[in-house]
Amino acid sequence: MDQIVVGVADCATGDTPTQVLTTYALGSCIALAVYDPVSRVGGLVHYMLPDSAMEGVRRSNPCVFADTAIPLLLERVVGRGAEVRRLRTYAAGGARMIGAEPVFEIGRRNAQALLRELSRAGLSLEKEAVGGAVSRNLRLTIGTGTVRIWESGRPGHGD
Repeated sequence: MDQIVVGVADCATGDTPTQVLTTYALGSCIALAVYDPVSRVGGLVHYMLPDSAMEGVRRSNPCVFADTAIPLLLERVVGRGAEVRRLRTYAAGGARMIGAEPVFEIGRRNAQALLRELSRAGLSLEKEAVGGAVSRNLRLTIGTGTVRIWESGRPGHGD
């Protein structure tokens, strides 16, 4: 197994059956995994904020924002042979973490941005674990297209 850990504001793609793309500790951030079962190409992005037009936010990394991270992920998997129309999509995160200021609602806004960007691409979610108040993890196994989403800190769930 060739595990690739996708960190915050990061993106990875894979086309080798032994590759496993994993991201951890999704609070208000969202991870989007995409997979083409025909070409067996997949990708994973972990973004932090909904919109690159937010005032006062540094824009040097497109994986920080939903509106730039999601198109980048799609571009990268298509570059490896995937077709957008065949993609299966999975998402986790977008939580409102305990103690978070409700005034910003980043998790909710990230989830709205996710749906907006998927709609622009002509896609919809196949599986999701978005919202609530728990931290989650997501793993995509390239060889099978299997996606596993689990809550952080739950015994018996995880790697």
